[in-house]
Amino acid sequence: MDSPNDIPCPSFPNLPSLAEELASLLTEQNNPATWDIDLADTQRILELINAEDQKVAPAVAREIPAIARAVDRIVEAFQNGGRLIYVGAGTSGRLGILDAAECPPTFGTSPELVQGIIAGGEAAVFRAQEGAEDRRQDGAAAIAARNVSSQDVVCGLAASARTPFVIGALEEAYRRNATTILVTTNPREQVQRMEIARYTHILICPEVGPEVIAGSTRMKSATAQKLILTMLTTAAMIRLGKTYHNIMVDLQPTNVKLRERAKRILMLFANVDYTTAEQTLQEAGWDTKVALLMLLGHLPVDQARELLAQHHGRIREALLRRR
Repeated sequence: MDSPNDIPCPSFPNLPSLAEELASLLTEQNNPATWDIDLADTQRILELINAEDQKVAPAVAREIPAIARAVDRIVEAFQNGGRLIYVGAGTSGRLGILDAAECPPTFGTSPELVQGIIAGGEAAVFRAQEGAEDRRQDGAAAIAARNVSSQDVVCGLAASARTPFVIGALEEAYRRNATTILVTTNPREQVQRMEIARYTHILICPEVGPEVIAGSTRMKSATAQKLILTMLTTAAMIRLGKTYHNIMVDLQPTNVKLRERAKRILMLFANVDYTTAEQTLQEAGWDTKVALLMLLGHLPVDQARELLAQHHGRIREALLRRR
């Protein structure tokens, strides 16, 4: 056979509906560009993978309007005491857990603010738990266990848009009046006809095309999901004042590297020496934003802390009011 188009497609009148559904998904199709990848040498294999990876960012860019709507709902949830909860299976689930785990050290948030749920539980983070993704009731139970409410945002992650665990979770979240989001790499027009769309307020559907290896959604689909999750939380945190200019100033200096980064931030923006930066951080209880406002606004620690609280952690607004 010269190409995937030469594969015979016999008719199977008794083909189960699930098999028909899977066969129709873009994420399950053969990729003509990599049809002969098994004949390629190492460098050519890598060139083919890289060429396909370059299609991911443009696909994500086309979804920015939908991503922006999702960010706005996430910011609203955070401002009203709600949470962002990712739900997925396999690679998708691990990506949600990764993004959630990186928020506290990066932005100084509570571990409760952004959470990740993976089918099969904690063990599935490290080793595949085959069959866990098929238990729809487990997805619903995980949402119920976290007492999800209308204040929360639940983001389902499913490249195929048909993962039962994720459908169950979104259905339960939707029933509880939470805002629901789905990140999938199948076309929006197709996903809108699927059951999962009934329980989803915002669809984010970057079309990355068939995978390098057919059905291996740990490749382009996972890359697209990683980009989008990073955009969701980073944009939300910027909106919440977690950065000053483009520097993350709400970091938790919990180790030597982060303490040194906090000192450099003060030295950069306040034009102070290393010793002054360290002393100010110690006085502020190692709260980088408070220490920065103390130096930029020439304020005692208590006044800086109070002014920052009045302006919901936004340093620029606090400085403008100070002036």
